[in-house]
Amino acid sequence: MKLATLNDGSRDGRLLLVSRDLARAVSAADLVPTLQAAIEHWQNVEHGLRRRYDALNRGEAQDAFDFDPGQVMAPLPRAWQWLDGSCFLSHSELMQRAFNLDPIEGVEHTPLMYQGAGDDFLGPRQDIPLPSEAHGIDFEGEFAVLVDAVPMGCTAEQARQHIRLLVQVNDVSLRALAPREMRTGFGFVQAKSSSSFAPVAVTPDELGASWCDARVHLPLQVEWNGEWFGHPHGGAMHFGFDQLIAHAALTRRLSAGTLIGSGTVSNRDRSVGSACISERRAIEMIEHGAPRTGFMRFGDRIRMEARCADGSPLFGALDQCVVQEATLCE
Repeated sequence: MKLATLNDGSRDGRLLLVSRDLARAVSAADLVPTLQAAIEHWQNVEHGLRRRYDALNRGEAQDAFDFDPGQVMAPLPRAWQWLDGSCFLSHSELMQRAFNLDPIEGVEHTPLMYQGAGDDFLGPRQDIPLPSEAHGIDFEGEFAVLVDAVPMGCTAEQARQHIRLLVQVNDVSLRALAPREMRTGFGFVQAKSSSSFAPVAVTPDELGASWCDARVHLPLQVEWNGEWFGHPHGGAMHFGFDQLIAHAALTRRLSAGTLIGSGTVSNRDRSVGSACISERRAIEMIEHGAPRTGFMRFGDRIRMEARCADGSPLFGALDQCVVQEATLCE
């Protein structure tokens, strides 16, 4: 299934089902009002949602309408918990080499993860409002999973049955603010502004064989101001999402609606480019002694999209402009 959240003026929007080709949509609010409610009651509502989704794809859903990504919020506009990993070791290795950092002990065996803010997610066409270009504005393309209630001590094998939906994320980062927060050991606050999400959340079966070993085995296409920036492959995750869930649930339960991210998609093959500016700058530092690429400026546009192996749409595209506070992108 593919689900989205219509911006109806409320804080949590109204749940939609979206056709496989992202052309048509139909309300699901009479079955369950929001995506959060759907996740909390998945066992009870999944059958009804799938019946309507199948009817939508057959062209038989009543009151269906053309789907407009500009009219939706993030699939889950706010989350009880947003946990983000750093599971592409090629990314962290580049950072360590470029900045002469000591290796993180045990990173191959224990996932890196921080707790972000889940109260203010942005939709796929919303501008990204920020206060200053001096903060080092960067995009970060990644994937994430949305889980139902996960018990404490859940194993990686058990965790797979708790993955309900997959999403595509732009985890916006402010690089000039990050070093101090990293040195404190308390994690990110100011350096992580509101994250953005592609139009639809999808059940794992929508990926077919591209969902394997609890990883998204697809490239993430990234364009900055209309120019190719990279297409790194999601299958290179060192830890699968099942392992991330087990890591997060070791000492506590995870509430239904918890989002867990992969971290910046990164590959050791540099010909595929990058999914964030910081990685490109690190490569430039290694190769040329200094970075040559600046961070984002107000008015810059970022586009990200992962498609199915046959080229058909999956999550839809993130297509956003960075603006100063409340100004709008023309």
